[in-house]
Amino acid sequence: MVLLALGLALLCEVLRVFLPSLITLFGRAGETPAELMGLYAAAWFVLPCLAPLLRPRWSLLGGAAVLVAARLGLQAFDGGTPQLALASAGVSAGLFFLYGCARTLPRAAVPTGIAAGLALAITVHLLLDDVDLVWRDGLLAWSAVLTLCAAFLALVRQAPPPSGDLAPGTAWFLLGPSLLLVGMSAGLSTAAWHDRPLWLAAFALGLALMLWPPAFPWSVFVYAALLCGGTTVMLTTGQGALVPVGVGGLLAAAVRHERAATRPGAGLLGGGLVFLVGVFGYYAAYDMDLGFPNSVVVVLVALAAAAAAGAGATVKEPVSLSWRPLVAAVVIAGLALAPWWRVSPPVREKRDASFTLVAYNIRMGFGLDGRLSLDEIAAWAAGERPDVVLLSEVDRGWLLNGGHDDLDRIARGLGMRAYFAPAADRVWGDALLTNLPVKQLASHPLGRHGYPTLAQAQAAVIEVGGREVGIVNTHLQSPPGQAPEVAALVRNLASGLSAGEAGPNAAGPMSTGGDAKAGARRPVVLAGDLNTRPGDPEMRVLESAGLSDPLAALGDPATSPAEAPVDRIDHVLLTAGLAAESAEVPRLPYSDHLPVKVTMRITSVDQEG
Repeated sequence: MVLLALGLALLCEVLRVFLPSLITLFGRAGETPAELMGLYAAAWFVLPCLAPLLRPRWSLLGGAAVLVAARLGLQAFDGGTPQLALASAGVSAGLFFLYGCARTLPRAAVPTGIAAGLALAITVHLLLDDVDLVWRDGLLAWSAVLTLCAAFLALVRQAPPPSGDLAPGTAWFLLGPSLLLVGMSAGLSTAAWHDRPLWLAAFALGLALMLWPPAFPWSVFVYAALLCGGTTVMLTTGQGALVPVGVGGLLAAAVRHERAATRPGAGLLGGGLVFLVGVFGYYAAYDMDLGFPNSVVVVLVALAAAAAAGAGATVKEPVSLSWRPLVAAVVIAGLALAPWWRVSPPVREKRDASFTLVAYNIRMGFGLDGRLSLDEIAAWAAGERPDVVLLSEVDRGWLLNGGHDDLDRIARGLGMRAYFAPAADRVWGDALLTNLPVKQLASHPLGRHGYPTLAQAQAAVIEVGGREVGIVNTHLQSPPGQAPEVAALVRNLASGLSAGEAGPNAAGPMSTGGDAKAGARRPVVLAGDLNTRPGDPEMRVLESAGLSDPLAALGDPATSPAEAPVDRIDHVLLTAGLAAESAEVPRLPYSDHLPVKVTMRITSVDQEG
């Protein structure tokens, strides 16, 4: 049981490197076709299909050895091609190891091992504040990794001979869908502070069901309904608490099917492929038009899990009730809550009329070397002492990117309050960070205009030196259609409309164009990754809203791609009433974009006065 738990926890760690490395290193965040990335990933999930050619014990031993070597290599290498290669090999090795487990471990060890492995992987991830040991340096990180790997290898050497009572293939098949569904529900629920305790309590109950399931004949159908219904609720409302309960119950019921075990190894490999197809089928929709909502993919995975578990509806034997597993599960979830209790930084008024703003597309927190760079981003920004930080491509829990809450990590590194604006979905979008008084805040969806990824414009009114300044923070996905919408928002916000009323479709006094200075009441900053070059027609549209470019007179420095910038598509644009005191584009390796930093001064409150 402990052997399976440690191996599964190691595989989860490697997966949290493998998936984002596909995007940042192999795919270069959209430069490589999604189909090619999918084929590359599929190769490492298909390779373990050769495991039946080996003796089960050889698959277990060999997979474990390569998994440990890959994990230690990931700790030693600083990103780049070695990171992608090691993570890829580690995923295949982990599946070889699990195949060996499926062919050797006794039935009774499977639900406990899977429950303990998921609990260990998720609890450690949360206790480490979503930044796994693989992204950390220093003696403590190395000591923890070496201890875990040594304990795992010691158990591998003592692995028991093949058992005569194996878990059925349906139970092993469920491991793949479980990784996908529990991982997605965790990301959606734990990023929101008010949802996290509920999800953790449900996760504890799901673990308890894996160890201590109610033994009545039709229980599997109850769990199937919980999983499918919970998945639908998760996708429509973001509340994923029912998912781990359904997963736990189905795994427990499947392990206790009456019939003898059939093809457990094939079930494990099939579940792994379902995990891969589910991940790519869901997240590919943000770069290409699938022709149907990507939520359909996740629902189909849940239905597949329910159908597999329901293949044998009766339970092998009644399970004696015990309070110990439930208490253990609650303790585990309680530990995971440890980093949750935090106090927000205080609001600080600024007496001076000048302030510094940084706009940065952080690419989900992954640097040019493919390593997680959240702490480096926060450290650099803190050294610049900005008053306002605007971030694009903020990920708060995507399974594809390793389940990190970028915004929370950077905000605490800066000691700033954070205001998130969902764009593509509930945990991916843009954010404003500041300790200045925020008097108004709203997020306005922008038109799709044929582009698969949704976009928004975050409108805020902050107070600087007792005066109001409007902020519009956005990441344009389709500039030809979205630039006019943002221009209207800037006009409306400048005219004095509130952040909530100033949307692009508002019937404000300046929403239809005209002289941007006429009746202007409030200076406005538009900033972010606009995917627009200074000479593009869309820039003329923004200039018609009264916006000017302070970097135009400073050499027009490029911002993308960060390693060899040739285009300036990231901007900080100012209306009348604001004068730039300095502007620069620092060269940093923490994203595929460079940040823009502007210090500006308010020159008037009412621009007519």
